[in-house]
Amino acid sequence: MTDLNKSNSENIHTDSAAEQQIDAVHAKSQQVSVKAWSQKLLVVLLCLASFYGGWKSYESNMINECTANGGQMVEGQRTMLCQLS
Repeated sequence: MTDLNKSNSENIHTDSAAEQQIDAVHAKSQQVSVKAWSQKLLVVLLCLASFYGGWKSYESNMINECTANGGQMVEGQRTMLCQLS
């Protein structure tokens, strides 16, 4: 009879340990998932910032080139035009 009780208490202990391991795995997978989404969002934001910075840099270089050649920037409806004097 004591062997049965010992066996049952070992199974209960093993089951609770297994449940704790499963809970730990679930917690880690949720942390990884949140981390992955935050990293993806950060990459998207950095790409947008890089694109905007490159676009403004190109625009600035075109304005500088226009003025260096004696022109003046004229704002059109959707574009900027370099009007040479």
